[in-house]
Amino acid sequence: MQEPQTYRQPIEPYYFSNQFYTLESTPPTHNNATYSSASSASMSSNRSPFSPQLHHSSDNNSTYEIVGPECVIDHSPSFNEILQTAPQMDLKQLLVACAEMISYSEGKMAVSTFEALLRVLEKRVSVCGDPLQRLGAYMLEGLRARLLSSGSIIYKKLKCREPTSSELMSYMQVLYEICPYYKFAYISSNVVIEEAMRNEKRIHIIDFQIAQGSQWVSFIQDISRRLGGPPCVRITGVDDSESAHARGGGLDLVGRRLAQVADSCGVHFEFNGAAMSENEVELCNNLEIRDGEALAVSFPYVLHHIPDESVSTSNQRDRLLRLVKGLSPKVLTLAEQESNTNTSTFLQRFYETLDYYTNMFESIDAARSREDRQRINAEEHCVAKDVVNIIACEGDDRVERHELFGKWKLRLTMAGFTQMPLSSSGSDSIRVMLGGYSWNYRVVEGNGALYLAWKNRALVTASAWR
Repeated sequence: MQEPQTYRQPIEPYYFSNQFYTLESTPPTHNNATYSSASSASMSSNRSPFSPQLHHSSDNNSTYEIVGPECVIDHSPSFNEILQTAPQMDLKQLLVACAEMISYSEGKMAVSTFEALLRVLEKRVSVCGDPLQRLGAYMLEGLRARLLSSGSIIYKKLKCREPTSSELMSYMQVLYEICPYYKFAYISSNVVIEEAMRNEKRIHIIDFQIAQGSQWVSFIQDISRRLGGPPCVRITGVDDSESAHARGGGLDLVGRRLAQVADSCGVHFEFNGAAMSENEVELCNNLEIRDGEALAVSFPYVLHHIPDESVSTSNQRDRLLRLVKGLSPKVLTLAEQESNTNTSTFLQRFYETLDYYTNMFESIDAARSREDRQRINAEEHCVAKDVVNIIACEGDDRVERHELFGKWKLRLTMAGFTQMPLSSSGSDSIRVMLGGYSWNYRVVEGNGALYLAWKNRALVTASAWR
């Protein structure tokens, strides 16, 4: 598989195609860019990986023009003009029109005025529809929450409308099975850690989002087959409230499960449960660092929840990375969504969310029917609240703050880490795993990291550091 071209900027998103463009490298003939579907695009803007695609348009009367990275509307139509033309717009155009009107008129128009447009949108979306219709239903909820200045309230209500523990566990399991995103993170991390610890007799792994502990079941099984006998393995798991609710109990449940696996494989095993948030970690007091143990640290889809310097001067994100570096780990693995929703403006986040989650919902659509109740529940309880949070919330209330791999690379480098080269065994193992999924998934190596893409759109990345 051909590797993507090198970034022009270190924090540009990845699109995989015959040619990869940024706004800086786009041919000059493309001077009249219009919003269009991601699937038909061959170039991306430098706004973000979720951003709308840029195409040359032969229609000089196009209403919604995107000019440069700030997404300024050239010929800004009035609200009444948009409302009159709304029935003729396709769903993507209508979503963008609603977001743009809210962005440019926020605080200047009555809520009831916007509601007329949102009611038109409401008739076009459905949680049982195609991928864009399903995503549109949740984006509508986010727009309405933002419009009512109640983003944090509605987001908290979404979190409070949680199903029972067993129901949430089943929904999370559905996503785990029908999408390869978590398996991609777990496999890539396990291969790196196994290779880094090849000659170690005592291993300590700190998992900053242990969840159900599923990642370490296969790790224990694999390491039990090491020539010369398995090492002693100790795992420290940092908990999170959603996983605790899904488990229906504390981290002791994870510890007992992994201990049973280790016992069946003949691996000497210990488990340390750290029932705290990532922001509460203080030096090694909670992590039980011991002399003589080789340390590995895993960050699976968790660092983007930790506020950085744009939220607070305390900058917990970089502080945690420096803290971990001070523990001298032999290896650190990172998996994150390839997105840019941290410091972006509302409108930029909206474009990104529309692009990113359209691809994610398409990937889900390939695995389950649109009428599948389990799929609907999984999207509603495991994905919708993220979409609403990105669109509706600001400040401390906005906890979904993703960054592109280039930015993570800068943060880790500034914290003192050095990127580790990835062996072919990791990508090979992931390709074997992807054999059970749609052929539209792709794994690509670039910038020293692994990218998992749906069609030509990179969705998640995995990398290793020391």
